[in-house]
Amino acid sequence: MPTSQYASSFGRLQAFSLNLLSKEAIQNLMKAKDEGEMVKILESTWYGPEIEKAATLFKDTDLLEVALNRHLVLVNKIALEATPFNGKSAVRAYLSKWDIYNIELILSSKIMGRPITEVESFLVSSRNVPAGISAGNIPHDEIKVILSQNNVEGVVNQLVKYNYGTMLMQHLETYQKTGNQGPMMSALQTHYYHNLLESLKFFQGDEGMIRDLFRTEIDKKNVLSLLKAKESNLDKDILGRHIIDGGKISKNELLEIYNAKDVPEIVGRIENRFMLVNALALYKKSKSLIDFEVALDKFINSEYVNKLKNIALSIGTIFYFILKMEQERENIKRIAYGKRYNLSAEHINSLLLIE
Repeated sequence: MPTSQYASSFGRLQAFSLNLLSKEAIQNLMKAKDEGEMVKILESTWYGPEIEKAATLFKDTDLLEVALNRHLVLVNKIALEATPFNGKSAVRAYLSKWDIYNIELILSSKIMGRPITEVESFLVSSRNVPAGISAGNIPHDEIKVILSQNNVEGVVNQLVKYNYGTMLMQHLETYQKTGNQGPMMSALQTHYYHNLLESLKFFQGDEGMIRDLFRTEIDKKNVLSLLKAKESNLDKDILGRHIIDGGKISKNELLEIYNAKDVPEIVGRIENRFMLVNALALYKKSKSLIDFEVALDKFINSEYVNKLKNIALSIGTIFYFILKMEQERENIKRIAYGKRYNLSAEHINSLLLIE
């Protein structure tokens, strides 16, 4: 894949990146009194068009969620269109994460018996884009059909045509017997990361950092699973069925780490890979695992994401753009979360991914 193929991608996405919110804009969102005021501030930014379109049907929290999700679809469409042919399979594989996100959300909603109106605003899709989030997997209209199914079985059957259903079918009987959706969710995540890593085989020679990034992302998910399981005192066998293969820490090593007596001891056993001492201090006060998630996100951002911009004329250009857009979306969502639950400005600021 000639390096020159990415020259135009770099230029297009660099120009588009100028729309990213400035630090001043983020601080203005921090000063907003609630989510309604956040929406008003965002109306003058590149989120404005989606806010305007959604404002006739949604208000405040739901309006913000819908606008962020539809904006994400459009931005990812731009990134995919800017990707040279040889890199499209890798970008498509990455963007299929939002199909997985939607499926997990729909399955959870059916299990909890939530009506469509409570779920639709959280779906990452847009009727303004003819293709699905990954430009070919699950279109918006089909997502609506899937969402309208009466139960989990109906959702799984509807997904068979997209291959996801075939995987879920293998665990449907377990769900029907136990009511546990965990094996289905794990199957989706394992499938996703396997395809993503396979799509990033070395075809130019500079994709190593991106592969390391996603392998570390798998480690993050597995470490959080360990911490959640230890908090809930789950059996090791149950935990083992939720570990995702492909990370830098092997499944056997993770299960050995799980022999630790408590959360602080687990943190100590992984300090050679992730320094979570500060997060542990916060956790002891808050008793919330989000402190560990934020710390792991910041590690991945500093060790991998920010370094992608240094390999500009490669597929790193595309992933840097996509990941920075996602970080902005996540920052806005975390500020909104803080407003909703009356967190202090200092606490909210500690949750943000800002260079």
